[in-house]
Amino acid sequence: MYTPTRSTSDLVAKCHSIAHEVSARHASDVDVKARFPKEAIDAMKQAKLLSVCVPKDLGGNGASMQELCAMCFTLAQGCASSAMVFAMHLIQVACVARHGKGHKFWDAYLKECIDKQLLIGSITSEVGVFGDTRSSICAVERKDGKYKLDKDATTASYAEYADDLLVTCRRDPEAPQSDQVLVLVRKKDRTLTQTGTWDTMGMRGTCSPGFKLQSGGPEEQILPGSFADASAQTMVSYSHILWASLWLGIAFDAVARAGSFVRAEARKTPGKVPVKATHLARLSVKLQTMRNDVQALASEFDRITSLPDGMDQLLTVGWALKMNNIKVSASESAHEIVHDALQIIGINGYKNDSKQSVSRHYRDALSASLMISNDRIFSKTASMLLVYKDE
Repeated sequence: MYTPTRSTSDLVAKCHSIAHEVSARHASDVDVKARFPKEAIDAMKQAKLLSVCVPKDLGGNGASMQELCAMCFTLAQGCASSAMVFAMHLIQVACVARHGKGHKFWDAYLKECIDKQLLIGSITSEVGVFGDTRSSICAVERKDGKYKLDKDATTASYAEYADDLLVTCRRDPEAPQSDQVLVLVRKKDRTLTQTGTWDTMGMRGTCSPGFKLQSGGPEEQILPGSFADASAQTMVSYSHILWASLWLGIAFDAVARAGSFVRAEARKTPGKVPVKATHLARLSVKLQTMRNDVQALASEFDRITSLPDGMDQLLTVGWALKMNNIKVSASESAHEIVHDALQIIGINGYKNDSKQSVSRHYRDALSASLMISNDRIFSKTASMLLVYKDE
């Protein structure tokens, strides 16, 4: 996924150990019971992985996008739900680090994230906005240095298990629905009332039902700037690239199982290439294409953010189109690759209790096109293409 240094190679090695020794061991139970992957997340905390994208000058690892992708890719091979929780947490930390750093409260908070390995969830959905994360009905109210925020969310990412939450809302009660900010809601400052269930087809361990949130705390917990900038410069890029990398991890593990099956078949008939080996060869092309696409965008993000005007470049229509395209491409490729792997393995891939099963992979991969609906993304892409000229 990237060219490792000694320190980042150690981080990926830790992810590999957690994926294969912890996550994979509990993945079936997490999936069957639709329960939070506590063992995997606890292992990540113990390994100090929840602070890897905190800047180095604040005590974090300052991990690049390529390095974070390698970590998500590796974790997803053991349990996609735990990898998704990790990826969504990284998105929140990145928003705080990239848009709050330099402010006394937020610098102190990032150091607390390192010391306590805080898990940050998010609430960007809301009843009544029909999946549009760039629109809010609820608004934050400010008075005497305090804030008050109530929100009725359709989904709240592992909110019950998160230490803190980043919540979108209107800047104030008079602001239009598109003028949003992010509010950090600490565990001690909130009350959550569950309004929905989480009995899903896949990604069952992410535990993200609907909740009604009631919260209040210090006004300094409102992230500086606008959510529009945080979304365009950080949240969209981190979401789409990191999600794509973990979907790649799901696909990679499914192909590995298909490869194991084909090699076992080949041993039964020495000197003869099994028919399904040709199907595996075709599948390897799809996997490599997906891998190259993800790696290329992660590398380009790192290159852009190293430039003096990098944050401005992330606001361009051209970059927005690339993010839309990688999300759609990776989400569609993942379940296509897992489907092809299932066809190669056959009934053993279909059975839940088989060592070669890709049942969970299949169901988890199907969620990819629904996480920010591909139809919604295509609609936005179509609008942008009407005014964008690629040069």
